[in-house]
Amino acid sequence: MSKKILQMKNIIKSYSDTEVLKDISLSVEEGEVVSIIGPSGSGKSTLLRCATFLEKINGGLIQYLDTVAAHTNEEGKVVYVNRNQLTHVKSYFGLVFQQFNLFPHFSVLKNLTHAPILVQKRDSKEVEQEARELLKKTGLEDKADAYPCQLSGGQQQRVAIARALNLNPDILFFDEPTSALDPELTGEVLKIIKELADEKMTMVIVTHEMSFARAVSKRVIFMDGGFIVEEGDPEQVFGDPSQERTKQFLKNYNQV
Repeated sequence: MSKKILQMKNIIKSYSDTEVLKDISLSVEEGEVVSIIGPSGSGKSTLLRCATFLEKINGGLIQYLDTVAAHTNEEGKVVYVNRNQLTHVKSYFGLVFQQFNLFPHFSVLKNLTHAPILVQKRDSKEVEQEARELLKKTGLEDKADAYPCQLSGGQQQRVAIARALNLNPDILFFDEPTSALDPELTGEVLKIIKELADEKMTMVIVTHEMSFARAVSKRVIFMDGGFIVEEGDPEQVFGDPSQERTKQFLKNYNQV
């Protein structure tokens, strides 16, 4: 039986009076690729930011493997684990941003090795060896000494993926990883993600690339207005959606 890497239950997130996530529950099992689709403003990226502790939830539960990282207590307040425990929980996941978020003053290699050595206290030689193997895997073995400004957007995003992988995460999150790239560079990044899916890497991908989501996912979640409107296997969601809102979104999207 495959284990659950992530569980989010009854998640609520508000900004002042605006409720952005409305009682969202989802779980991700080991080896599963889950794509989250939906219109802009539907809460997709906010959900990812809550899952990775970049935003604090207003209600609900977040659990990684056996560790409950945040929960609503009996008084209705959300309680997070302490800083040391949170650092430990953060080692379970890697996050690839829309805008790469590489350190501009670090070489490509140092971008990959910095956190594993500094935060995870791993052996520097071992970390560097793994980093070089990941650069080879992502087609960047000749860019180890280059700086981000010397790379194309697609190369920078591949460095960002390699950097996330060098943390040896149990689950990898992607927040619209190709939206800052032109179509020519999008393909090279999607190819890497597909290879990871083939290797049974556990991933949650917020994306506007519908054909990619259909091809690579085990499960697709359609969000709108802070709710999960529909979820299921890709052929069902894309080929025969049960909800009218999903049909409307996909029909409009296919006309773009």
